[in-house]
Amino acid sequence: MKPGRRIAFDYGQVRIGVAISDASGLIATPLTTLQAQDAGLLTQIQGLLSEYEPIYLVVGQPRHLSGKDSQAMQSVQNFVELLQTLSSIPVHRVDERLSTVNAAAKLRSAGHDAKSSKGMIDAMAAVGILESAMERERIAGSL
Repeated sequence: MKPGRRIAFDYGQVRIGVAISDASGLIATPLTTLQAQDAGLLTQIQGLLSEYEPIYLVVGQPRHLSGKDSQAMQSVQNFVELLQTLSSIPVHRVDERLSTVNAAAKLRSAGHDAKSSKGMIDAMAAVGILESAMERERIAGSL
């Protein structure tokens, strides 16, 4: 695997979960949760890109369990296009089916309730998205 950090986004209309990998690309951890409607969102994302200098970005693609695109797909596509205007860092999409459900289950098993963990759930969902991307990278050699 190519050395360097990777950043994943779990885009939502209200919150955007963000996860980051270590420099070796082996471990994904929750980084933050951004407010999607925050006037400073672009500045916050640019700050993350500048601070961590990722080799690529990953955005979860919302699909139904059937594999069909969800209604949120256009909003996610707009977010991907926004990321592409901010930087020349490659942006990849990864299927995010069940990422939020799995994140909520992990947090529940760690003793957190869903209501007080909303932001944490989004960041943990981004971890799942990033882990999926890094696994694909390990198997295929690239995304």
